[in-house]
Amino acid sequence: MATFKAVVRTPRKDGFYQVYIRVTQNTKPGYIKTDKIVTKQMVDKHGNINDPFVNEYCARMILLYTDKLNRKDCAKWTVRQIIEYVTQGDADICFSDYARHHIDRMVDRYQLRTAQNYRQALGHMERFYGTNKIMFAQLTSTQITRWIQSLEHTHRAKEMYPVCMRQVFKAAVEEYNDYDNGNLRIKVNPWGKVKIPQSDRTVKKAISPEDCRLFFTAPLPDTRMVDPLPELGRDVAKMVLCLAGMNTVDIYELRKEDYRNGCICYKRAKTKKFRADDAYFEIRVEPIIQPLVEKYLAEADDPYLLNFHKRFTSSDSFNANVNNGIKQLCKSMGIPKERWYSAYTFRHTWGTVAQNDCGASIAEVAFGMNHSHGHTITRGYIKIDFTPAWELNAKVIDFIFFSTAKSKQGMARGVDEPADKLFRLSPKRMVYARAYFRGEVLAEVSDIGFGTVDEVIARLAGQLPDTIPTGCAVQFRIKDVDADREAVYERTKGKGF
Repeated sequence: MATFKAVVRTPRKDGFYQVYIRVTQNTKPGYIKTDKIVTKQMVDKHGNINDPFVNEYCARMILLYTDKLNRKDCAKWTVRQIIEYVTQGDADICFSDYARHHIDRMVDRYQLRTAQNYRQALGHMERFYGTNKIMFAQLTSTQITRWIQSLEHTHRAKEMYPVCMRQVFKAAVEEYNDYDNGNLRIKVNPWGKVKIPQSDRTVKKAISPEDCRLFFTAPLPDTRMVDPLPELGRDVAKMVLCLAGMNTVDIYELRKEDYRNGCICYKRAKTKKFRADDAYFEIRVEPIIQPLVEKYLAEADDPYLLNFHKRFTSSDSFNANVNNGIKQLCKSMGIPKERWYSAYTFRHTWGTVAQNDCGASIAEVAFGMNHSHGHTITRGYIKIDFTPAWELNAKVIDFIFFSTAKSKQGMARGVDEPADKLFRLSPKRMVYARAYFRGEVLAEVSDIGFGTVDEVIARLAGQLPDTIPTGCAVQFRIKDVDADREAVYERTKGKGF
């Protein structure tokens, strides 16, 4: 059992002594700083404090600490664990502060795009709560549900924001809660009762080659600007389309060393942190956009390949202005507002034309667009030949810009996707699962982080008692809380678990 005693240590520069409560656990000392100070006259030659008011205060604190420890089995705790428990065990933690710290760690890992999403999610939650100091105790299932309901008018944020904040909550639980010693600073998890809606299904943004021909030959709207946005939007849209759907952030971030032997060699910003091959790709610059590269080429002493950074402070600002220019051109063409294009329209268009009109397979389209397509580990091992992507890109350019052939895109009818009969899980979704034996619930779990059904079953099986006879069947009832879908699996002891 830990022991406590009020003590002083060395005198301060002003001659006063700071009062501490010394904690001793297994002969190891630690100190808890109080807000009390004493003079030299209040300390005897043995270092004992003789001020009655200070002693009374310290005695009350020691009594409080002792009472807390008596409720725990702390024989194997370290002195540091003792101090953390008695001083912070019941103190509420600021969720907002922890979330900002969590986001800062993302920035340190160069997860800038993800950090921005988390920051926006936290900002929206704080505006809903009306404070930038949300406490963990305020995160009740009722309040979180109301917050999610306030997002129901959004297309993507209604799923993304709650998922981000749930990930922060899970990280805090793992950091603050010591389950081995029963020291739980975050005692309640409200997310088990919260249903997160799915984001709206993405509308296919591709346009036909016929529409592309009209867009790139349309006259620019009149303007007094030296560098009008419609011209920028049209030029960058052409770059995106003729570089196999390259994203605007990657175009913005290109450096001089990325342009070698007539090819652009880059790592896709969106996925390079999550792929074994660093999302590396090489795409040949076709003659149709060589004049655009020269038009926007940065100065010789500039590390960037293109001069967009001289005009725009970030890739986000660049993307927003490119989209604004594209929309202005669409408006001048008389295209209805609900059908206005964006830079991403031309990435989708490249993939659609490659598959529908150039005979490419889905795998070839995925390779050309620098998608992972399930082979990231393999790509990390081998030297990739990118010429098939160059050849496919040249076919797409020829079909759109150098032919009058009609597209097959209109023949690809949009139909409702068939119902997914397979029960799939995602690490970002909340799972509530129970294990039944002869109708009785013997194990239960409510958590996120499961990628497969087998992972859930393994977690539940670890909680089952050893008294279940070998060969007996156990039912595992698993619910995807976010998707409101449920499936039941049966496993036999000795074979299935």
